[in-house]
Amino acid sequence: MDYVIVSLASLFAGFVDAIVGGGGLILVPALFATFPTAHPATLFGTNKGASIWGTGIATWQYSRRVEMRWAALWPAALAGLVASFAGAWLVSVISPDFLRKALPFVLLAVMLYTLAKKELGRTHKPRFAGRHEQLVAAGIGLLIGFYDGFFGPGTGSFLVFLFVRLLGYDFLSASAAAKLVNTATNLSALALFISKGHIWWHFVLVMAVANVAGSLLGTRLALKHGTGFVRVVFLLVVSALILKTGYDAFLR
Repeated sequence: MDYVIVSLASLFAGFVDAIVGGGGLILVPALFATFPTAHPATLFGTNKGASIWGTGIATWQYSRRVEMRWAALWPAALAGLVASFAGAWLVSVISPDFLRKALPFVLLAVMLYTLAKKELGRTHKPRFAGRHEQLVAAGIGLLIGFYDGFFGPGTGSFLVFLFVRLLGYDFLSASAAAKLVNTATNLSALALFISKGHIWWHFVLVMAVANVAGSLLGTRLALKHGTGFVRVVFLLVVSALILKTGYDAFLR
């Protein structure tokens, strides 16, 4: 029964994550509810071990249909990989608890800004080119990569928002770009969890298959319905993140 529960959660997480990020909002609580006595690091490692496959497949699917500005995205992915490992190391030294109370308000600001700017992310008009775009993209990778390793909730949504706001991508292209960077940050964190022995491979194998299936479906819907659909899902996921992180910070 445990396999069924976590596989269904992984399927749904892969579906949501492929569209706009936020799969951890589904899969991590499902793992904690199913295995309440397990070490948290093992559950986080198992989550990463399954979700990285769906994120990687989504990146490949998007790259076939969406303009991927590779010259800027590879530096962003590399910066995210390095920064995520640094963040994961730092969290072993100091607690990220100070972020818990701030995060719901940061997410609320992101949502309100997106709602206020009706045209934000509706058209794909990159603001920079060449070295300038590479530097801004790498800065996004460093900032959010470090955050992903150190704390994590909302990583995909923050990536999408910053690619839209700072680089002028539409929501569909920003989601595609975010998948590449998120794959790199997940890989870095996963390497750390594996090195510490915090992963359940017997669950990862089954969950990865389910996550990829959900990812394929989510990517297909995003590509079919375009940037307006991704924008709506983005707002829904950010709203859910505000509720979840607000509950964790102030009510739990």
